[in-house]
Amino acid sequence: QVHVVESGGGLMHPGGSLGLSCAASGSIFRLNAAGWYRQAPGKERELVAFIGSNSITSYGDSVKGRVSISRDSARNTVSLVMNSLKPEDTAIYYCNVELRFTTKPFLRDFWGQGTQVTVSS
Repeated sequence: QVHVVESGGGLMHPGGSLGLSCAASGSIFRLNAAGWYRQAPGKERELVAFIGSNSITSYGDSVKGRVSISRDSARNTVSLVMNSLKPEDTAIYYCNVELRFTTKPFLRDFWGQGTQVTVSS
């Protein structure tokens, strides 16, 4: 069984910084790729940041230049840092991980439960 848990959300101030962490645990071979997504009320879920198996990153247009994603494959964790926060960054932030197992299917996709981030003065 695999557990994916996000942490680090809460109430943030405009112009401040946010740090989120995602940890995958259980019967895992290794972390292959991961992404952070967010969903604001009444809106579709959108990509915030992605890091591939080769550690190449990509970022959503709405956060590009303000966000950075990193991974620690040894610990199966993924982190997100976002600067210059805006009220429109308010959303539930979800972690998505692609894990590589030793049995088929070798690559499996998991989501965390989400963490609320509210940016308000």
